[in-house]
Amino acid sequence: MKASLRALIVQGIDALRTAGTLPADTATPDFVVERPKTREHGDFATNAAMLLAKAARSNPRAVATALVAALPASDDVVKVEIAGPGFINFHLSPAAYQREIATALQQGAAYGRNASGAGRTVGVEYVSANPTGPLHVGHGRAGAIGDCIARVLAANGWNARREFYYNDAGVQIENLARSVQARALGKTPDSEGWPEDGYRGDYIADVAQAYLRGDTVEFEGHRVTAARDPADLDAIRQFAVAALRHEQNGDLAAFGVSFDTYFLESSLYADAKVEETVRRLVASGHTYEDGGALWLKSTDFGDDKDRVMRKSDGTYTYFVPDVAYHLSKWQRGYERAITELGADHHGSLARVKAGLQALDAGIPAGYPEYVLHQMVTVMRGGEEVKLSKRAGSYFTLRDLIDEAGRDATRWFLIARKPDSQLTFDIDLARQQSNDNPVFYVQYAHARVCSLQRQAVEKGYVYDTDNGLNHLALLNDETSLPLMVELSRYPEVVEAAGQLLEPHLIAQYLRELAYAFHTWYAGTPVLVEDAALRDARLVLAAAVRQALANGLDLLGVSAPEKM
Repeated sequence: MKASLRALIVQGIDALRTAGTLPADTATPDFVVERPKTREHGDFATNAAMLLAKAARSNPRAVATALVAALPASDDVVKVEIAGPGFINFHLSPAAYQREIATALQQGAAYGRNASGAGRTVGVEYVSANPTGPLHVGHGRAGAIGDCIARVLAANGWNARREFYYNDAGVQIENLARSVQARALGKTPDSEGWPEDGYRGDYIADVAQAYLRGDTVEFEGHRVTAARDPADLDAIRQFAVAALRHEQNGDLAAFGVSFDTYFLESSLYADAKVEETVRRLVASGHTYEDGGALWLKSTDFGDDKDRVMRKSDGTYTYFVPDVAYHLSKWQRGYERAITELGADHHGSLARVKAGLQALDAGIPAGYPEYVLHQMVTVMRGGEEVKLSKRAGSYFTLRDLIDEAGRDATRWFLIARKPDSQLTFDIDLARQQSNDNPVFYVQYAHARVCSLQRQAVEKGYVYDTDNGLNHLALLNDETSLPLMVELSRYPEVVEAAGQLLEPHLIAQYLRELAYAFHTWYAGTPVLVEDAALRDARLVLAAAVRQALANGLDLLGVSAPEKM
């Protein structure tokens, strides 16, 4: 609907140029077509006249009057009025919304999708947990957000590639190896000689026992067999990383999260990509040496101070491999790169972007784009849940899935804007009541399926074409609000993709479910009149399609029975 109104407005602007009201060289402004907060002000409004006023050398209301007069006739528009300083409000006919029912049913699973991405490639990186322990709830929020961003971008026509970046090098991996070695030697976290920064969860003992048994671990096409020698720290390191990557992958699979690419930090060193990146930065002239260290002139690119790249001891600071990694994304054809991270990573973002700009490699200034999420507080019985026996110091994603279920876990972790704090109430997530938003939405979908089964059981022949031919019968006070709500779905999908905010899908589904439940409560569907019955059934079917499509974008199931 927004697209058709935009086309009408563009035709009106062309007519004003032809009539001389606007200079012939006036560019079409980037005007908006949006829904007012209340339908009393129309179904849609545009600011086009206000943006044209300067070119027309007139006041916005006068331009609005001329533009309204120049608009082509449309059966969808029953009234156009001018409001405030020059907004143009459009009131649509019921037929415009009734037609959306046919669109939803004809397009099916493709309903709401668009081609704005034009098949261009975008890389979405998320979770990227160090392979040093089970995934925690924060990783779960990252997984839900990142996976849903990729789904929404794909729905907007992008070729979305999912990527997991493994930090399999550095101090944390060394601490992991020494912790497993200590367990293999019979030590406990309370023993003398336990590594100072060692990991203390029960999973360390599990990995050590598997290593001593000589187990073989498979992950992502690799097989690693334990050497069984507790003195071989390199073999322990290799096995421990493999075992925890295998466990993390299992947790993500249970969560419905998958990846196209697993990228290892160690490969940046093995393939000399870090050194190559440093050489390119030096050659670009954006570095200098001071105090025995190599510095990046990151202030040239908006950072608040210059940053050390190579310390005086010859080691690189942690943001240098990040620059090399994101350079590899550009070289691998990612026209856009989106990285989902916890908010605690905020401090490193400016220096990575500065490093990429300093390379003079043609990388866009906003590359990569970051989506940051805030922490999650898990509640049960009115109290915060903090610990997991297996992890030792935090509540794991697997714990949450086991307690709340996959659908509820995904929904609750995606349902709020990423940069907002989130409280996950396990008791609410397990409720089968209207207070539980995922249950409420899924029940709306199941209710339509039940309606369709009841029609068959009553011996009614459900004729979709008959229903579509009698959509004009849907003119009652409850049907129109439901059709209006249904028509918003493509706009919400587009907005979620543009803003990288998949929680907008969850918000919309709750609103659509509310509109449907309200309609269902006040509108008998399986009436004797075949034309009216089929018209109401196709409306319910279109709502079911939008619910199913939206739930799919969130990775949540759409049950037919509950």
